[in-house]
Amino acid sequence: MSDDGQRAVSVIGFIGSVFSPWYAWSGRKDPENHVCINVATYGPGGRFTMTDRGRAALRRSDTEFEVGPSRMRWSDGKLIIDIDEISSPPLVSRVRGRITVMPRAISDVELVLDSDGGHIWRPFAPISDIRVELDAPGWKWDGHGYFDSNFGDRALEQDFRFWTWGRFPTGTGATCFYDAERRDGTHLETAIAFDIDGQARLTQAPPRTRFRRTNWLVRRETRADPGVVPRQVLPMLDAPFYSRSVVRTQINGEEVTGVHEALDLDRFASPLLKPMLAVRVPRRPGWDFDTPAT
Repeated sequence: MSDDGQRAVSVIGFIGSVFSPWYAWSGRKDPENHVCINVATYGPGGRFTMTDRGRAALRRSDTEFEVGPSRMRWSDGKLIIDIDEISSPPLVSRVRGRITVMPRAISDVELVLDSDGGHIWRPFAPISDIRVELDAPGWKWDGHGYFDSNFGDRALEQDFRFWTWGRFPTGTGATCFYDAERRDGTHLETAIAFDIDGQARLTQAPPRTRFRRTNWLVRRETRADPGVVPRQVLPMLDAPFYSRSVVRTQINGEEVTGVHEALDLDRFASPLLKPMLAVRVPRRPGWDFDTPAT
């Protein structure tokens, strides 16, 4: 998020592109043949890119992760993300530039999301600074950042019906909420507070509180003090099964503003949704580092 609250970015690197219809149609048997660096920018001139590429477009080492013309790399304690992508319809254009994430500390926390370790969340750098330098008017800014990862060996919709996640900077660090409804009828309800040194502790969370549904009527809820209704202050991604937005709420008497996600996996599991996603997620299997294609 930018310091002025007017712009935001999201970058996700995939091996096994979870939300790609092409990966689902393939049977999800070969994750390295469905790789992607998804870039989304929010605010004036925002764009969305999510190109599903084949295994020839993947290169990685201990310090670098490359997919096609874009890459992430660790250098001097920073995560440097170089982007060169084409945004999807209706605003087709090149998205190019650099995003630098500067963690204030690295956490060693992991959270198992299900009963047998099939899904794991790892918040590597819950408190970071960010510098955005994209080749577009108004897209050079500094702000507050975050870096995490999710690992899994089964499809999300196989084990979950619905989940929400939120990360809110606080006066003493940041707090993350992870709430999920599992297919087996159990629930995940976790609140973790991080201090500026990356130390984590479980914390008491105020009640789950619903707030306005998205334009696609996706249900949304997050934690809020009694009597407080959270509200969206910046729209980010609004899809038939998924919402990402900047949300303001109150936690233990402190008003906080952070990124919130809601994911309806019953909707995502619908076969009717996959052709719609294919419009926004093109497949480019022919790209390789010797003869790159568009």
